[in-house]
Amino acid sequence: MRIFLCIVMLWVQAVVAQELYVSKQGRDSNPGTKVLPFASLEKAKAVAAKYKSGVTVHIMQGTYYLAQPLVFSKADSRNAGADLTFTAYKNDQVTIKGSRLLKVTFKPWRDGIWQADLPVGSPLPDQLYVNGHLQVMARYPNYQPHAKPLQGTAADAISAERVRTWKSPGGGYIHALHGSEWGGMHYRITGKKNDSTLELEGGWQNNRPSPMHKQFRYVENIMEELDEAGEWYADSIKRILYYHPAMGLDLHKAIIEVPVLQNLVSFKGLPGQPVKNIHFKGLRFEHTLRTFMKNREPLLRSDWTIHRSGAVFFENTENCSLESCDLFDLGSNAVFFSNYNVADYVYDCHIARVGAGGISFVGNPSAVRSPAFRYEQFVPYDQMDLTPGPSGVDFPAQCLVADNLIHDIGLVEKQVAGVQLSMSQSIDVYHNTIYNLPRAGINVSEGTWGGHDISFNEVFNTVQETGDHGAFNSWGRDRYWHPRRAAMDSLMAVHPDLWQLDAVLPTLLHDNRFRCDNGWDIDLDDGSSNYYIYNNVCLNGGLKLREGFHRVVKNNVIVNNSFHPHVWFLHSRDTFMHNIVSGPYLPIRINDWGTGVDSNFFLDQAALHTTQQWRIDQHSVAGDPHFENAAHGNYAITYPSLAWDQGIRPISNDFGVRTARLRAKAMKVPLPQLANTTSDASATHHFLDMKVKNLHTLAERSATGMDREVGVLVLEVPASSPWHQQLQANDVILGLGGEPVNNVQDLLNAKMKVQWHATAVVIIFRDQKRQELKLPLK
Repeated sequence: MRIFLCIVMLWVQAVVAQELYVSKQGRDSNPGTKVLPFASLEKAKAVAAKYKSGVTVHIMQGTYYLAQPLVFSKADSRNAGADLTFTAYKNDQVTIKGSRLLKVTFKPWRDGIWQADLPVGSPLPDQLYVNGHLQVMARYPNYQPHAKPLQGTAADAISAERVRTWKSPGGGYIHALHGSEWGGMHYRITGKKNDSTLELEGGWQNNRPSPMHKQFRYVENIMEELDEAGEWYADSIKRILYYHPAMGLDLHKAIIEVPVLQNLVSFKGLPGQPVKNIHFKGLRFEHTLRTFMKNREPLLRSDWTIHRSGAVFFENTENCSLESCDLFDLGSNAVFFSNYNVADYVYDCHIARVGAGGISFVGNPSAVRSPAFRYEQFVPYDQMDLTPGPSGVDFPAQCLVADNLIHDIGLVEKQVAGVQLSMSQSIDVYHNTIYNLPRAGINVSEGTWGGHDISFNEVFNTVQETGDHGAFNSWGRDRYWHPRRAAMDSLMAVHPDLWQLDAVLPTLLHDNRFRCDNGWDIDLDDGSSNYYIYNNVCLNGGLKLREGFHRVVKNNVIVNNSFHPHVWFLHSRDTFMHNIVSGPYLPIRINDWGTGVDSNFFLDQAALHTTQQWRIDQHSVAGDPHFENAAHGNYAITYPSLAWDQGIRPISNDFGVRTARLRAKAMKVPLPQLANTTSDASATHHFLDMKVKNLHTLAERSATGMDREVGVLVLEVPASSPWHQQLQANDVILGLGGEPVNNVQDLLNAKMKVQWHATAVVIIFRDQKRQELKLPLK
């Protein structure tokens, strides 16, 4: 009996979950109990590995500065049901930082600038936080928080005249947009060839090579540009930190922090030996290094390059997770899943103030059959592996990204996304709220290998610093896709199912609400294939389908915009039916309208008439769809209505994060005023943040000097409008981008045609005469 009891006691000890504790007041020589806790996460990790049962590590309130990343290997892996969880103790505020406190003695230097000797052996600062706020590395032009792009740019940032004023610019950086505004580019200044010519390295951060943009550029980390409060510069030779504090800041009491780590937590298994069942919950992660000069791995033939790194990094894992965590003030990517990762999830996390991307899933190119790595490259058919799908399993699959709040990211790197999917399969992206970023909110880099379910997301304020993109963007430059259209047409005529080799599973894009004011709400670009797009609300930018195959688009609402079909293939099998659109379609080089473009609902009879001239939409109708409450963003149709008769059904109004803690913090999407000029010619509308209306009364005609009642009358031009310096109240808009503008609907239709352009020619009537202006569109 005694032996039996001993066996039972040992068994109970093995299966009962263990509780370990970490505290700022603890010691690593302690046993890790609540009364005698450990001092470090590393110690708790090491002790947890000794237990076969489940382990919860409770971390007590405080800030924990990591000396090195917390790395979990195969040795730390857990069996199912014996998970390891690191969590905040009783919802304490726990912050894990990759920075160090910088303890220096400042003394006045000149012009309001102070200086301090950097400690011997300490790394040169990459970023500087003072009392929790990121300071500005000395730059030209000076930092303008609300300026876009790049918080202020200047064409003369690296002009010969300015370079001559720099004594030793080596170690400085140039940040610029791609020449076509397809993301960003970065260069390190290595020196000067002569008095005015810089020596540079870099520019590799975009997979569509280009010179840097001639206007959108700035330079930083130059001593001579230290001229404004909040700026700093670290002299790498003299090892002196120069800082211009804001008025009233006491440097003797200030808390100064310098990021020193690239990663905070890494899950790093081995091929065939994944790390399993480890979780982080309720913690805050801050302060990692910038990595923009390391960003050079091409993502197949997409426009992206990446650096496989993140504040929290996953590689070769199963069932590992981040839950209810905050990831703030990071220099590079927040969360990165590299290569094999299965059944992992990121839930209820808040990601903000991040230098690069939000949550990325990127597989191993070795899993791609017949891969190519630049837009212009192509594997010839007779050399192509014709086996469908991936080779092996070294890619993310069956993972979940749900109920996360992601905003204000891409502060340094511009080819980023809130959620990025590349060389992965069956990633579910549900109920996330994503906004304020330079490029797409959600991006799918290529067709490899589909199966994603992207639904119930709220995505807006996107493409704010770049161009030719969408709130949702995808490419499909897969095995079948050729950079020369004639070659691709010939290949697909002989092998019509070749597109199915990589996009082996359909990607579902449904029940989302998108808004892009500088591009498309939904942008399926080069080659994107095998999509089912339904029940989405597009609030501003419309829906674009460039060439691809088998895209089914049904039951979407496109507000104040329309459908943009571009250069479709013959026999594309594309379908556009049972959708609500606000204007005529805007086709480009369409010779074959797919398997069905019909039974749609137009808000404008003239738009329907224009569209039917292409011998499509013969059964479509126009009228009032009877939205339940468009003013408050509810575009579900009511029964009965003509829209219902077209087979259109109500759409959910349940978008974005659902958890109470994040819903309270999330910004609300700006809702458009539904522009329908046929119903009320006197209505006021919003266009590029201006207030406008149809010019339709004799009094308005007299006040403006117009000879007839036509055009769009400008009522108000606030500072938030890109036209606030050029237009004024009482101007009349008569043309945009070469299109005549007789009313607000014409203005919206014209804007659709040029919405991816940086500027457009605008014809206005002012002071009794027509005037032609070239105006920015963002």
